[in-house]
Amino acid sequence: MAKPVKSQWDFGELFPTETTRQVLTVSELTTQVKRLLEKQVGQVWVTGEVTNFRAQSSGHSYFTLKDVDSQVNCVLFRNEARESRALLQDGRKVILQGNLTVYEPRGQYQLRVTAVELQGVGALQQAFEKLKQKLNAEGLFAQERKRSLPQYPQRIGIVTSPTGAAIRDVLHVVQRRNPGLAMVLVPCRVQGQGAAEEIAAAIRLLNEWDADAPALDLILVTRGGGSLEDLWAFNEEVVARAIFESRLPVVSAVGHEIDFTISDFVADLRAATPSAAAEIITEGVFSSCQFLSAVANRMGQLARQQLEDKEHEIDQLLQRLARVHPRRRFDEWLQRLDDLQVSLSRCVKQGTRDQKFAWRNLQERLLRVRPRQLLQQRRELLQQEQRRLLELAQHQLHNFQNGLSTLETRLRLLGPEQVLARGYSITMDAATGKVIRAAIEVKAGQRLRTRLKEGEITSKVAGE
Repeated sequence: MAKPVKSQWDFGELFPTETTRQVLTVSELTTQVKRLLEKQVGQVWVTGEVTNFRAQSSGHSYFTLKDVDSQVNCVLFRNEARESRALLQDGRKVILQGNLTVYEPRGQYQLRVTAVELQGVGALQQAFEKLKQKLNAEGLFAQERKRSLPQYPQRIGIVTSPTGAAIRDVLHVVQRRNPGLAMVLVPCRVQGQGAAEEIAAAIRLLNEWDADAPALDLILVTRGGGSLEDLWAFNEEVVARAIFESRLPVVSAVGHEIDFTISDFVADLRAATPSAAAEIITEGVFSSCQFLSAVANRMGQLARQQLEDKEHEIDQLLQRLARVHPRRRFDEWLQRLDDLQVSLSRCVKQGTRDQKFAWRNLQERLLRVRPRQLLQQRRELLQQEQRRLLELAQHQLHNFQNGLSTLETRLRLLGPEQVLARGYSITMDAATGKVIRAAIEVKAGQRLRTRLKEGEITSKVAGE
């Protein structure tokens, strides 16, 4: 960039030097960033929540791993983590192993995933997820196959431990809400080795109930809360298939509200707790009893309300009959006619007065205005304004011409050509074109170029 001119004699640098700089293309910059990331970060373990999961037809999967504050794009190629790639679902917390790199076409960094684990989940939970996905693919969890519970069950079968807290909770709720409900208990173990087979056998036994006895309406499979290991019997495939094959509707109430087991997904209905399951089963009878206890008061209220409504309707009809009597309507019309006659007379008189007043006003205004004299005054005023406008335009034009001449003269006097015409010259380095302002700037043997008013002189410095 040329040096700024400080005076009319300082012409600045005629040939400024350029700053040396390194310019990268976008591809070169992206490649450097990629190499830096792969070298400095490399392979990492990252935890977060899966979102925007997309499985392409090529077999590759793309998704985003996020937490509260940030997110990172991830790619799982089809040859990586084949056994655990099914764990990737939107909203699921996972731990990923992968290499941090840059996808050069878009210039964005991403994680190439090589391993997938569920966050905080051990072998049991992984087995749970695999079995869940397997049974779901076979249709055991399909909503269309789930059956509704009978509204008024009379006899139910219960599969649980006879000494556990679950059976006590169920009995307490049933005795309070529907004491007449018959229950058939098939005792079995609900945890430990062989518990799953006993639970499945109990479900099949209740489905083979003696046809001569009163039929069962549904089956309740339940137990109290516990750890994942304690509840594992209800996550076994044999129990899931026994529930799926049951001809009777099955209610699953295993653990607490936060506990979910495979039996919950296969059953026709899942209850949060054993007590909640008992309330759901007895809801029809309990609600009906409450309804019947309140129906007498409700019927009395409805009868009184109906009587009050009919009395009100009769009063309304009597008032309407009085309003629509022919004689009353005729009297109203006569009164309306009298009102219209008075209004018409008043309007005519008022209109006549308004017209007379308007004519008088117009006549007075016409006498005051005198149009011919006013027109003559306006014509003279217009001619005066035209003359003033012409004079003002001519004066402004003359001023602009004088100013232009003054500026032209000043510009001509200040130009470099006028300075050279007065005998001055400009001496420059013949090689670089740099203006020489002091004798110290030249060296012996240096070639110089001197610009005059007309032409240039080339010279050589003989000595300092």
